Amino acid sequence: MSNQIVTTSSVPRLISIAVSHYCEKVRWALEWLKIPYVEESHVPLFHRFATREYGSSSVPILVTEADTFTDSTDILHHLNTLAAEGRYLYPTDPGLCREVEELEELFDTKLGVGIRGWAYFYRLDDREAMRRVWCKGTPWVEQVGFAIAFPIMRRLVQQSLNITAASAANSLQEIKQIFDTVNQQLADNRPYLVGDKLSAADITFAALAAPALLPPEHPVMPSQLDGIKSEMATTIKELRATPAGMYALRLYREQRHFS
Repeated sequence: MSNQIVTTSSVPRLISIAVSHYCEKVRWALEWLKIPYVEESHVPLFHRFATREYGSSSVPILVTEADTFTDSTDILHHLNTLAAEGRYLYPTDPGLCREVEELEELFDTKLGVGIRGWAYFYRLDDREAMRRVWCKGTPWVEQVGFAIAFPIMRRLVQQSLNITAASAANSLQEIKQIFDTVNQQLADNRPYLVGDKLSAADITFAALAAPALLPPEHPVMPSQLDGIKSEMATTIKELRATPAGMYALRLYREQRHFS
């Protein structure tokens, strides 16, 4: 579902940082459920001018006629109320639903946080790479701001996320632990993490793992390893080869854009 065509006020507005993996989680859910939306992307830090009127400093934010949602999981629960029969993000069975919610919470609080710091450790010094992913689809004035203020922005991001070699190493260990958990979940050759249909758990894992896998179908992140530091590229190749990595790449290949 294109996010550039429909612009009427009744259509949900997704306020985002385009490269944010939490925003990608929401984009995927919207498109999987075939819900039209308009995405308003912002350069990091500049995004706060758009979010502060909703009482938040972070993205994603989904603005609807009925309400405003400022957390990716809250957004998915709202979208689930709009889902067509058979496309629920959360199973109707209470036990299965609880499993999905527990996995989603694990991925949100551990994988998503760790993978962001790990990826930025390797990529934040590459000004051109940051320009491509931070400025995609953003207002021109923010792109000018990026060109002028990138050194300051980079330092602020490093400080706010505590990005150091030690923190990146710790984050990688946490990423691998989460991948091991998913490997075990998939050990019986099940097609999805919970139940027999795509759920919020699957979307959350694949979207939040994307910075460490760089799937070709990702709408923002480039998949090529050229130009990436060799240590990061080696880790990406290793994670791609795990059962969890292959599963996330399969979801991107088969169910990200072919809904």
